[in-house]
Amino acid sequence: MTFDVPTLWTSTEIAEATGGEAHGHFAVTGVAFDSREVGPGDLFIAMRGETTDGHRFIDKALAAGAAGVICETAIDGPHIRVADSVKALTDLGRASRARSRATIIAVTGSVGKTGTKEAIAAALDRFRPGQVHRSVKSYNNHTGVPLSLARMPRNAEFAVLEMGMNHAGEIAALTRLARPHVAVITTIAPAHIENLGSMEAIADAKAEIFQGLEAGGTAIIPFDSPYHGQLVAAAQLHGARIVSFGLTDGADIHARDWVADSATGGSLITAELGGSSLCFSLAPPGDHWVANAMAVLAAVEAAGGDLAAAGVALAELPGLAGRGARHMIAVGSGEALLIDESYNANPASMAATIAQLGREPAVRRVVILGSMRELGEGSDGFHAALADHLERAGVARAILVGPEMRALADALAAKPLEARLNFTHEPDVAQALVKIEGDIHPGDAILIKGSNAVGLSRIVAALTGGE
Repeated sequence: MTFDVPTLWTSTEIAEATGGEAHGHFAVTGVAFDSREVGPGDLFIAMRGETTDGHRFIDKALAAGAAGVICETAIDGPHIRVADSVKALTDLGRASRARSRATIIAVTGSVGKTGTKEAIAAALDRFRPGQVHRSVKSYNNHTGVPLSLARMPRNAEFAVLEMGMNHAGEIAALTRLARPHVAVITTIAPAHIENLGSMEAIADAKAEIFQGLEAGGTAIIPFDSPYHGQLVAAAQLHGARIVSFGLTDGADIHARDWVADSATGGSLITAELGGSSLCFSLAPPGDHWVANAMAVLAAVEAAGGDLAAAGVALAELPGLAGRGARHMIAVGSGEALLIDESYNANPASMAATIAQLGREPAVRRVVILGSMRELGEGSDGFHAALADHLERAGVARAILVGPEMRALADALAAKPLEARLNFTHEPDVAQALVKIEGDIHPGDAILIKGSNAVGLSRIVAALTGGE
């Protein structure tokens, strides 16, 4: 049995949205700007970038089944010719948002935005199966957000979009394009502080998400953050209804009680939501995920979703590759637990995941930690501070990867001999792989975490067999 995939865009609609010139009549069911992701019926947008030119891959995209192309040159095939393909993508995203009746939820934050985005989408999909659109991967920048909008089905009831930034002003542009009804900030931490200069500047940059809120929209803000007042003031400037979440009583939505669930590795939570309570299980482990879950409940309630359905979804939430996925790997006659946090790292997320590792039942706790990037002048201090977190977590073995990790290696070496863990400092992933081979034992719990550019995902793939 086959099912027709609904038309996402016709060539006429694409030309009208982008101001381009149509060559041929066609209809598409999807949108991609990476030729490796093109499937039958897709629209391929050929864009010129800093390192490559998508126009080189037009033939490949058409061979993969692309129904049409947006490009800046004439080609032999159905296409919309435009002056600027990047602008055309933005225009297509804007047109999608204009025609949509979906409730739009935008998510940003220094830590946890991808996982929270996925959890909100899963919770709403429990409420309206098949009617929830979301950003895929971490498509959260000046091309990723318009792509996510351009892919939004005509009749979607909800859309959950992630927004990221490296510099001030970037989220302002994204939120004005998406015009969310609900805007969530997960937390404020020293990510990209090298570019922004201070924690207050990071908070201001994240608070830009409120600038695009639709009239009567809701701002969801972390109550336990030192920058709570700053975020509230920014939201008030744009007339937002403000809902706070957190782990303490003052938050509008907060976790009253939570305990580790020994059966699943997650948590059992009782949440307070403005006079009512919700008891549910949360699959991902750690206090940081308990806080994320409160943000999810706040977003679902603000979007008109069902909180009971959200509780079910949170109990079934899988770990994401690079962001908490858990693998049991065969080691000799037994198994070891591998926790994949290889996609991103900053001081706050490092501290949270190391603390969670300390709660994992294990014969031995092992970390493979990669450099944290874009921390500016404070980089050495942020790296060195991880030494105390490793000690408190009972880590027995550490492999440190990348030049920035030298500061942590020095801090560990300065510990008293009786408190010193077994560690090595390696310049790159290739050398780290040599060190880890044969150094995993049954019963180990292994945390792999670092900034994506370090490439620790290669170690995850090697240890899991690419599963």
